[in-house]
Amino acid sequence: MKYPLEKSEAQWKQELGEERYCVLREKGTERPHTGTYNLHYEEGTYCCGACSEPLFESNSKFDAHCGWPSFDDSIPGKVKYVLDKTHGMTRTEIVCANCGSHLGHLFNDGPTATGQRYCVNSLSIDFK
Repeated sequence: MKYPLEKSEAQWKQELGEERYCVLREKGTERPHTGTYNLHYEEGTYCCGACSEPLFESNSKFDAHCGWPSFDDSIPGKVKYVLDKTHGMTRTEIVCANCGSHLGHLFNDGPTATGQRYCVNSLSIDFK
């Protein structure tokens, strides 16, 4: 898949560092309840940790008690949805629409009016 921002994997690895590269480019997952933004509730915008593209507004964040930052909606057009059939499951992977970096997964079990839970790795986002 092509994205507006393209870099070689060597460039991403150098810019992101080992831990963030693992999550953002190799589709890794951080351990639950360890991420910086899991219980973070300040007003602002959560952006892609690889390219700084705005992805989620703070008013869409909620505590899903799952151990990862959770949002019930994304900024329109900023997240792409990819069918993920790894690990014997069928899920919806969420990636940054600007650079294709892995953010987490989307589940249809959210407690808010949208019914959605964007389960996001703290390592894949920054807060502004």
